[in-house]
Amino acid sequence: MDLSKIKMVVSDMDGTLLNSKHEVSDRFFELFEVLKRKNIKFVAASGRQYHSIVEKLKPIHDDIIVIAENGGFAIDNGKEIVSTPLLTEKRNEVLGILEEVGDNHPVLCGKYGAFISDSSPKFEQMLREYYTRFEVVEDLKASEIETMKIAVYHFVDSEKYIYPAVQHLENELKVKVSGENWVDVSSLKAHKGHALKKVMECHGIQPDELMVFGDYNNDIEMLQLAEYSFAMANAHPNVQKTAKYSTLSNNEFGVERVLEKML
Repeated sequence: MDLSKIKMVVSDMDGTLLNSKHEVSDRFFELFEVLKRKNIKFVAASGRQYHSIVEKLKPIHDDIIVIAENGGFAIDNGKEIVSTPLLTEKRNEVLGILEEVGDNHPVLCGKYGAFISDSSPKFEQMLREYYTRFEVVEDLKASEIETMKIAVYHFVDSEKYIYPAVQHLENELKVKVSGENWVDVSSLKAHKGHALKKVMECHGIQPDELMVFGDYNNDIEMLQLAEYSFAMANAHPNVQKTAKYSTLSNNEFGVERVLEKML
């Protein structure tokens, strides 16, 4: 494995760069400074909203590329390079399905904020970890927000209880189990792979110059773009099948270990 050609490193956040306490390690920030000196770009690619990603990477946020909302939105050096909103009629169709299913918590995700209709303390407390900016409204269907995706939360198991209800939409929308408790629904082109491809084009990056880390199904398209794709030890089986290489878990500094070897 020859890592000497790497010019761009891309990492998912939850379950990958973040540990189970949702923290970025001090060691990563140290390694980032070495990446920066070597002119190796770093991309944070997450299902989180833009401001949540920036908050987690606050010490370096001016020097990174951010792919937010599962690829629906991307910012490079303050410039918007990707914006793939969900059509309002499709958004409301999905919300209608979710209302019929019940026992779920949809979040309308905009570029810089989000809307929810469930104001229960339990849900809001959980949501604050992923969404630093959100508002509670009475009717999500009436919202005029430009929706990048619908993130649907289930307190027990999203793949078991939410995904089957929206799986039939996969021919016309991107439906992703993005975590143990999350299913994301967006435009067909709104995924991390699409956004990362745009980023690669902007910076002239080839597959053998790209390193990508991921752990869940919403990472698969971007893992497929890289010659050096790594699945975390805690990754979903689909990700482990897709990635060409593997590393330790997010709690064992899997991303940092590979970067140390590369640098």
